[in-house]
Amino acid sequence: MTYKELTIEEALKLDDERRKSLIKESFDTIKKLDDKVRAFISLVENPSWRAGKFWGIPVAIKDNILVLGTRTTCASKILGNYDSPYDATAVKKLKKAGFVIVGKTNLDEFAMGSSTERSAFFVTRNPWDLERVPGGSSGGSAAAVSAGMVIASLGSDTGGSIRQPAAFCGVVGFKPTYGLVSRYGLVAFASSLDQIGPITKTVRDAAIIMEVIYGKDPNDSTTVDRKMRFLEGIENGIEGMKFAVPNEVYSQGLDDGVAESFEEFIKLLEKLGASVEKVNMPHLKYSVATYYIIAPAEASSNLARYDGVKYGLRIEKEGLKETYMRTRNEGFGEEVRRRIMLGTFTLSAAYYEAYFDKAQRVRKKISDEINEILENFDAILTPTSPVPAYKIGEIKDPLTYYLMDIFTIPANLGGFPALSIPFGFSKGLPVGIQIMGKRFDDSKVLRVGRAVEKSSPYNENGRFPMAEVTR
Repeated sequence: MTYKELTIEEALKLDDERRKSLIKESFDTIKKLDDKVRAFISLVENPSWRAGKFWGIPVAIKDNILVLGTRTTCASKILGNYDSPYDATAVKKLKKAGFVIVGKTNLDEFAMGSSTERSAFFVTRNPWDLERVPGGSSGGSAAAVSAGMVIASLGSDTGGSIRQPAAFCGVVGFKPTYGLVSRYGLVAFASSLDQIGPITKTVRDAAIIMEVIYGKDPNDSTTVDRKMRFLEGIENGIEGMKFAVPNEVYSQGLDDGVAESFEEFIKLLEKLGASVEKVNMPHLKYSVATYYIIAPAEASSNLARYDGVKYGLRIEKEGLKETYMRTRNEGFGEEVRRRIMLGTFTLSAAYYEAYFDKAQRVRKKISDEINEILENFDAILTPTSPVPAYKIGEIKDPLTYYLMDIFTIPANLGGFPALSIPFGFSKGLPVGIQIMGKRFDDSKVLRVGRAVEKSSPYNENGRFPMAEVTR
């Protein structure tokens, strides 16, 4: 089996000599492909690893997650020279298990975007079609796995930033229940929404990484002390399960190929012994508006620390106010400035109740509605994105790409686990299907994904085909 095709499980079966060569094979593949894909912001020179079950297996980390000995830039000029002072908790756990970090991946600046076009450094390209976006904001992490440069990666998900790029790139992306994975060492965008999760080639690999990185962390008060077994029952199938499909899915401008793949997905579930019913989810249409009030508000607070005083870029001007303004204007890109201004507006005394407070109440209604549905169903099914990967530069209107997050945002608003798995194609591009479950039903969500993965007519040897990077 070639390096590009290896999964974590398959790497574990290699003899010691081949395991020792994986890091070199990773760097060789990056050297061969990354001038076309542009997935990596930086590489780790002479990476070392500890003894552990997963020793020698190469992974990549999104460049808003701290890795000691690397720069963490968040793909922003304002942090262009920021050296990570410590390892994020999730990174520390990966290292302890033996995983080897080979590089930091590109993203939309401060994770604000859905295409990885909004990096301050360069645009990442989709390995399936280099003229198209890989999705975002974890586009670099998804592209690196899809192209076979690393065996797995970590991303962060605030409104779909793991799942949507996974869908665009034909890989598996998992956003765990909020609080299962520590955010310590993740540069904050919107603290009540952010969550670290894996991007992998298979559902089992996603479960394996979750077994490593989850757990209570004294450095993150939002983490929960709960025993989880992500691999337990993952092969048990879905016979007798009930799934809900919101009627509102079909009114969101689905691409024809995405709609066809979704219907084929539903038929496969029924063939595997599950039942699928249509349900009403009327608050779904408010999720994008709610998210784009809450997330920018939290971002405006979190990003206030980048003022040119303590760390990061500093552009010296005559007075303190002028220094702040010039530093932030030149250090932040257009999308980040837009969200900071929007968030500052909605948090202001005159508009707090009209916008932020109201959005929090609608957030609760959306969460309650999902919980009510999940009382009677094992999971809620939707496409991950209404459309497949679009061309670089094709979408210029911010509202258009905001609306593409309509299916992924609810999981973040309510803290629910959600998995995107590749299933089918539209115009030769991968289509992703999303499975969302109750809080702490992460293992069930993974079990559903695994059942489909084993039976999907699009999979070869239990996995979706790899992208071939050509030009």
